[in-house]
Amino acid sequence: MIVDLIANWKQYPLGPAWEKAFLFLQSVKPDAEETFYWIDEKNIYARVMSYETVEPDQAKMEAHHQYIDIQSPLIFSEGIAWHPAEKLEIKTEYNHEKDVYFLEPPQSFFCKVDLYPGLFAFFAPKDAHMPKLIAGSKSEVIKKVVVKIKTELLNL
Repeated sequence: MIVDLIANWKQYPLGPAWEKAFLFLQSVKPDAEETFYWIDEKNIYARVMSYETVEPDQAKMEAHHQYIDIQSPLIFSEGIAWHPAEKLEIKTEYNHEKDVYFLEPPQSFFCKVDLYPGLFAFFAPKDAHMPKLIAGSKSEVIKKVVVKIKTELLNL
């Protein structure tokens, strides 16, 4: 997992796909349409979405194999929990079509970060993560962007 300012993306020399993803991230505005954006066909794409943040017992711990996630709020803030995927029990088997599987959350999270507009969180396939969490003291309807990059396109 990496958490940093979007403005600092060049500090991570992960290759041309990384650059394409962040050029897109820098261009997304809070009033962006909630839809899919095809940045490089199915190699790099993004989705802008809105939802209400929730308590941990209402969220899901997930991980991916084919794509990495770069998540960034556009409006309001969101908490995201992180834990090493290999340390958790699988709750729902891997869905190849959706590139996701769900895990039993740990009793206590290894790490939780609150993301605000201008920040990003990067999750590799080994990074189980639980988005949608309340940041601060109250639930909010946030708007965010998630960029997906095929794992093999990054210099990991």
